[in-house]
Amino acid sequence: MPWATYGLALTLIHLISIPVTNTSVNPARSTGPALLVGGDALAQLPLFWIAPLIDGALGGWLYRTLICED
Repeated sequence: MPWATYGLALTLIHLISIPVTNTSVNPARSTGPALLVGGDALAQLPLFWIAPLIDGALGGWLYRTLICED
């Protein structure tokens, strides 16, 4: 079920946010343009790499703490 929630959220981002603001949801895709443009785009680039790493670590910790029966 969590995969369905993730898929729904990603679908909504693609349908709503990308056409309106040209949002990028892929850190690798955001890196190239940010390096070329510089300025504010380059200043925001660490967020695209650090936030998913923190999210993954937090998700793993929550799974292990709340769901896993080790």
